[in-house]
Amino acid sequence: MTAPRPISMQSPEMIRLKQHLITNIYQNLEEKRPLLRERTESVTSYLKLAFNDLNIRLAPSLQEQLFKDILDDVLGYGPLQPLLDDHTISEVMVNGAKNVFIEQNGKLTKTGIQFENDDAVMRLIEKIIVPLGRRIDSDTPTVDARLPDGSRVNAIIPPVSVDGPTITIRKFEKGRLSIDQLIELGSITQNMADLVQACVVSRMNVIISGGTGSGKTTLLNVLSGFIPENERIVTIEDAAELSLQQEHVVRLETKPPNLEGRFAVTIRDLVRNSLRMRPDRIVVGEVRGGEALDMLQAMNTGHDGSLTTLHANSPRDALSRLETMSLMAGMELPLKVIREQIASAIDLIIQQTRLKDGSRKVTSITEVSGMEGDTIVMTEIFKFEQTSVSQDGSVNGNLVPTGIRPFFSQRLEQNGFKLGPEVFGASLGQILAANRQRR
Repeated sequence: MTAPRPISMQSPEMIRLKQHLITNIYQNLEEKRPLLRERTESVTSYLKLAFNDLNIRLAPSLQEQLFKDILDDVLGYGPLQPLLDDHTISEVMVNGAKNVFIEQNGKLTKTGIQFENDDAVMRLIEKIIVPLGRRIDSDTPTVDARLPDGSRVNAIIPPVSVDGPTITIRKFEKGRLSIDQLIELGSITQNMADLVQACVVSRMNVIISGGTGSGKTTLLNVLSGFIPENERIVTIEDAAELSLQQEHVVRLETKPPNLEGRFAVTIRDLVRNSLRMRPDRIVVGEVRGGEALDMLQAMNTGHDGSLTTLHANSPRDALSRLETMSLMAGMELPLKVIREQIASAIDLIIQQTRLKDGSRKVTSITEVSGMEGDTIVMTEIFKFEQTSVSQDGSVNGNLVPTGIRPFFSQRLEQNGFKLGPEVFGASLGQILAANRQRR
């Protein structure tokens, strides 16, 4: 006689039981419609009543897991809820029902978490996007959204996603990082921090460049904290995730088209509209299209002190991307004119990089110095020099000044920032010689 098969959460019996209880709970919620603040208590009560009515006995540990899974499904985001609750996880990636990956401490890892099927993944996507008025279907198979806590969500479904619906969640950093914490983490040095703070306060136009997941938005949040409290800030994003602490902030977010493909509100629309809102600062979460030209023109017509990010692997690549995106605006401007716009508008490019060991660093701070002929001149002020890679894969190196003082130093001094030559890497002998010359 064979022993009875042990019951697990993945067994057909438990899946049916779980679905029965979830259906029962949703029926009760639909009938009684509890207030939002009472929803957790009501769902827990409905679950206990529905389970007791079935007169089923389960091992205490199995019943506890069943109740947790159901509460996560009804009140949270199903199998992903434990991952979203774990503050050490920075990204959650669902590649179809049976493959869920996370990024933790800069490393990608496959989890043991699975959905029952692709329909369960679709239900979760709908749960995220419906309250935001967004939609996803075969005609519109991609969507950007956000969770209530500010985490950024991207979903894509068949026929575009060949192996089933996928979800990518970039988790919102609840404890906003400060510049001091970035220094402690080794992402930036004190001298670099002093320079970027002076540049932001002095209303320089700054671009944060970097690859996917390199920490651009985190750094943008930190830099925005240097904007004085008495300035009016307009933020523009695809999915609002910036967390500015100032009181006078207007947050704008794009809107997808309706079912007829009309009435979309794009980043470019919002950049243009923001110019009529009397902004002291315009902060664009990311430029990725024709809005780049509108932003450059705004920077060149009195709206200085703007901050934005873009995807590029180096400061020089960032300028090339700006050129390409400006051409996407459809204005048919000569390339030299666009480059002149860039050289006149952009003051500083901060390159943020995710290294091979998962650490994130500011690997370059570069001044845009002007034009020589048809070429934009750039001057690197700080850079990361890699020295070695440890046996455990850790990348070793130093963030060092190049010894070159930026041309905009005088502008910083006019705004009350006198950064000494030692900040930019001048040797003691050079400093003494400079002092003798001043005498």
